[in-house]
Amino acid sequence: MQAAEQEQITIPEIGAVWPGQGGIYAGFMPARNGAEGYHLILGEELARAEWGQYGDESPATSLIDGQANTEALVNADGEYPAAIAAYEHIAEGHGDFYLPAAAELYEIWLNLNGKLSGWVWSSSQRSAYFAFSMHFVDGSQYDYCKSYELRVRPVRRFIQ
Repeated sequence: MQAAEQEQITIPEIGAVWPGQGGIYAGFMPARNGAEGYHLILGEELARAEWGQYGDESPATSLIDGQANTEALVNADGEYPAAIAAYEHIAEGHGDFYLPAAAELYEIWLNLNGKLSGWVWSSSQRSAYFAFSMHFVDGSQYDYCKSYELRVRPVRRFIQ
């Protein structure tokens, strides 16, 4: 018997649509804190939303793991509209999208510099009153008031 052949995956150029993956290829997120590295797929821009729960501490404190932040927000008591919108997003049959962490947004900006615009929410809380956001025009990161409505750009991971 022959060993099963592994399917060859073709990774597109950064900024190109990745057919069948639900968005555009936004680059590789390097391994951190013992976690495996992964490819980031950036979904379409969703409606603007509040981050949510102004004045309350949330469980979304990771600057690098948006997936963990989003799961914590979706499963927490309270309303977190930006995280919920990203979590509920489905594209090309994939329902594993999440609101990216501050470091993931920065990696996307580094890789797609000049191809995106506007302020976008991260899943990373700064304080009870603020959460991190990214300005895709110039790479600024800022802590906006959680009650502001900013763009939501969901991401998903592709691990090879």
